[in-house]
Amino acid sequence: MSYINNYIDQINKRNRKALSIFLTAGFPSKNNFVDLAKSVLDSGADLFELGIPFSDPLADGPTIQASSKAALDNGVTLKDVFQYSHEISSYSPKPIVLMGYANPIKKYGIKNFLTDAYNSGAKGLIVPDIPINEYDSFFEYGSEQLEVILLTTPTSPEERIKSIDEKSSGFVYCVSIVGTTGVQDTFSVETIDNIKRTRTIVKKNKMLIGFGISKPEHIKTFSPYCDGVIVASAVIKSILNKESKSETLKIISSLSDACNSL
Repeated sequence: MSYINNYIDQINKRNRKALSIFLTAGFPSKNNFVDLAKSVLDSGADLFELGIPFSDPLADGPTIQASSKAALDNGVTLKDVFQYSHEISSYSPKPIVLMGYANPIKKYGIKNFLTDAYNSGAKGLIVPDIPINEYDSFFEYGSEQLEVILLTTPTSPEERIKSIDEKSSGFVYCVSIVGTTGVQDTFSVETIDNIKRTRTIVKKNKMLIGFGISKPEHIKTFSPYCDGVIVASAVIKSILNKESKSETLKIISSLSDACNSL
């Protein structure tokens, strides 16, 4: 069993779903980002998804796009991302998962990226714009050290989900809705049914649900069909709205509380 998979399994054995919180590296402040990340972990996040800023993040909705633009405007580079990862992983044993798009990784050099990411203390990697049929060629230099997490979508047929489960390590990222990331008010019966279906197909890995989850009640809704949840836009929206740090951390604490005793 992989490091991240085993880590999530230990959380689940305590009757808890794992909570992964996403933040764009260097947002809202390049210099204070590590302190924010530490506070997020201290507020109840079990995993930390560290977003690599990119000018054209296709899978992300307007909230995360805005945070990515702000980080780029702050001058955040991949070297900064690795430095953040190093400092955060030195502070906490909770797994860091890097999330980035193929272009910046190719530009940096795939082999160099994988080496530097691993050396920074990161445990996992999500590259949402690498389809499964391009996986082997993209990672031809090997990704044995980093656990590569693939995504299923509501339109993924059964055979593709099986292949994604086979290729993934760490966990399978189940995208709850068609479209981009963003805060959702409610989820349709069709969405729930699709997640139930995906849950029955994923056998090898733990399964975390992402896209649209923003409230404790969403976690209660999805908890029977997953091993954890990923929250991004709700936290970033709070920061964009210039809510106080304590207000933002309160959101994370409430989501973390909702992950208990499930």
